[in-house]
Amino acid sequence: MTERLELRLAHLERLADDLSEVVARQAREIDLIQRRVEMLLKREAERLEAETGGQVTPNERPPHW
Repeated sequence: MTERLELRLAHLERLADDLSEVVARQAREIDLIQRRVEMLLKREAERLEAETGGQVTPNERPPHW
């Protein structure tokens, strides 16, 4: 029975290590995605400012309406 418990413990320790690696990788990916979203939001704000001369009207209807 002791051997069985040791094997189970070893398996659970390996599983915990694997999951920890997955979580760390996902955290890095999330950080990268957040930086990219921030960059895209900034770029879009700059584009809108250049396009509208700094006057953003969010509820304005498109010209074809």
